[in-house]
Amino acid sequence: MAGDGVTAGALTVRKAQPEELDRLMAIYRTAQEFMIRSGNPGQWGRAKPARETVAEDIAAGRCRVVLHDGAVCGVFALCEGEDPTYRAIEGAWRNDAPYLTIHRVAGDGTAKGVFRAAADCCKALCDSVRVDTHADNRPMQGAVAKEGFAYCGVIHLADGSPRLAYQWVRGTSGR
Repeated sequence: MAGDGVTAGALTVRKAQPEELDRLMAIYRTAQEFMIRSGNPGQWGRAKPARETVAEDIAAGRCRVVLHDGAVCGVFALCEGEDPTYRAIEGAWRNDAPYLTIHRVAGDGTAKGVFRAAADCCKALCDSVRVDTHADNRPMQGAVAKEGFAYCGVIHLADGSPRLAYQWVRGTSGR
């Protein structure tokens, strides 16, 4: 998969390395606390994503880090191929073309624009990008809208939990 060394404004995106796992888990802890303080205690709580999930993302080449001045300040999973949780939607996707999915976005709060960097990285690689978030995650909903993603409906995770689903398609929306 491509996507190494992508520059997004002052931020840079590259594949995560196994030795960065502890740093990434610290970023996720910071994000968990932020979400809890922001009125979104149910999306990740203090348990998600699991260390094993992040380690699997790194091993599979899905995990990306966002750097500001050379320091890791954010993390996300860039997933290729069909996402099983996106097969059924209460609503409609903008198209059925191949897409990338952004999952597990988190920043440590030291740099603004972590989601923008993730979105720009994916937009540089594919004409269609999807993302979902919890109904209580207002900051992420704002970031997603700001980056030109259109609301498409509600999807359900494997455990049945609902998520708001969005899609960006080149030439039809924002940035």
